[in-house]
Amino acid sequence: MKNPYDVLGVKKDASAGEIKRAYRQLAKKLHPDLNPGDDKIEQKFKEVSQANTILGDQKKRNRFDSGEIDAGGQETQRAGGFYREYAQRGGGSKYRAAGQGAGINIEDIISDLFGSGGRKETRSMARKGADVSYTAPIDFLDAAAGTKKRLRLSDGKVLDLSIPAGTADRQTLRMKGQGGAGLGGAPAGDAYVEVHIQPHAFFVRKDNNVHIELPVTLQEAIQGAALHVPTVHGKVSMKIPPGSNTGSSLRLKGKGIQDLKTKVKGDQYVKLKVVLPDKIDEDLKSFMETWAKTHDYDPRSKAGMT
Repeated sequence: MKNPYDVLGVKKDASAGEIKRAYRQLAKKLHPDLNPGDDKIEQKFKEVSQANTILGDQKKRNRFDSGEIDAGGQETQRAGGFYREYAQRGGGSKYRAAGQGAGINIEDIISDLFGSGGRKETRSMARKGADVSYTAPIDFLDAAAGTKKRLRLSDGKVLDLSIPAGTADRQTLRMKGQGGAGLGGAPAGDAYVEVHIQPHAFFVRKDNNVHIELPVTLQEAIQGAALHVPTVHGKVSMKIPPGSNTGSSLRLKGKGIQDLKTKVKGDQYVKLKVVLPDKIDEDLKSFMETWAKTHDYDPRSKAGMT
């Protein structure tokens, strides 16, 4: 996996603000919604998201810089050591053998060290396997709609993670029995996956509501229009009232995020933004000059700014 500093194009001594700006610029440029069907761009977006997961969190960044975790956020084997430490949860043991789950059995190792009696002793000392913790970057729309994601870990292990519709950022999902192997016939520990939802190009989540800024033309704002508006559930038709202005907010009921407990969907709020043409031609200039001569139009006076 690529070095996260190289992926974001920042120096190792970059400030948190520099890392945040670099990530936002790349996320907007590489977002799959803006590059549909481009697998290379989508892969780069995933790499950028994973890099931000490491460098955007100061604790994880410190651990990466010190070599405690790799670019994928997974624990690294201690140099010269035999054990690999995992996050402690509940009654799970603190350590498990490096490489366990890849054909190495802790009981066989103890038996080699102490003879056949060692195996007998470990069975009598049954202990549940250690719980382990991971992080996973998840696309905004995948979290909204629900999905399944396959996680391939640095030790080669594969986890199939089910993400419920409406999953929130930094929410932790439990995968029972997917942690470290148990000792003496005891059950395996659990895996806990912290979900990091990646920013979207134009959707913003607030509680279970979704907010979006919708650009409209001068004509659509003045005369009104029926437009197709994107939502997390797909595009829907929405009427823009005549005389709408920048900042006007419209609500699409039930087009937000589904609540995990009640299963009730929030709403989507659409804030209008009137956008002039990239190039103002002579016809528009002439029209405005003629119109202004017979119409008193001073928005600053109405706002009390004169």
